[in-house]
Amino acid sequence: MYLLWLRVAAILYAAASVAVFPAVLYNRERWRNICVHVGGMGLFFHFVSAVEMLALAHRWMPIHVREVESILGLAVAGLFFLVWWLYDAISLGIFALPATFFLVFIPALGPGGYTFPSQGVQTSWLIAHIAALMLAYVALGFSILASLLYLVQERRLKSKLKPGKATGWLPFDWLPPLDTLERIAHGTLEFGFPCMTVGLIIGAVLVQETPLGASYFLDPRIIAAIVSWIVYVVLLLVRRSAGLRGRRAAYLSGAFMVLMIAVGAVIFFGRVHRVGAP
Repeated sequence: MYLLWLRVAAILYAAASVAVFPAVLYNRERWRNICVHVGGMGLFFHFVSAVEMLALAHRWMPIHVREVESILGLAVAGLFFLVWWLYDAISLGIFALPATFFLVFIPALGPGGYTFPSQGVQTSWLIAHIAALMLAYVALGFSILASLLYLVQERRLKSKLKPGKATGWLPFDWLPPLDTLERIAHGTLEFGFPCMTVGLIIGAVLVQETPLGASYFLDPRIIAAIVSWIVYVVLLLVRRSAGLRGRRAAYLSGAFMVLMIAVGAVIFFGRVHRVGAP
């Protein structure tokens, strides 16, 4: 039964992870209540699952990788709700709740992991994984491009040259207004985030049938992808909470682009760590 409770907890953590973003980024009280109550229920079922799992194993310390992941997820969720209870710091849930879900998701698939019923199904999941991540990076690219064009348009409008005089900005007369560029940059960024999240979740399922198995987190490419997701969250959070707009937001997006290029190099060129390899 412990696996059933863990799956229920994973579903509740997933719902809380979705609710925490509008609660923090847009300060929506209704989503805040959903996040706290649903996440709290997930913590309860997770605790029941962990106790039953260790009791059935006749020990009180996790040994296997999936057991360690489950207990670690329980510790992260428990610490978050303790901090929330003491300091009302719901914003930490943007990191804590998705991290808990990712830690619980793989153990919730079962001791043997998920097995694809056919090669066609596995290929479909792989296509969905690649498509989701490609959409995320394309959206990120549009956001960065819109931010750079914002800087160009702002400089063009501030040039204050006399009418009829050669400005050198004629190739950029087609640029939309600054407000439109700002909305494009932020909107595409918000669109790309759920795509990247879905891509990582599907990738976590796909990696179960590789030699990495439950040790998928040891692959540097997986680590780099998780780092990309975390940086994505930081960018969204900083832009929203600090109210960054215009030039400062464009500079932040530029710095993010450099970091993502470095992470992308690790993802595509990094050597995969394999369990048992020298």
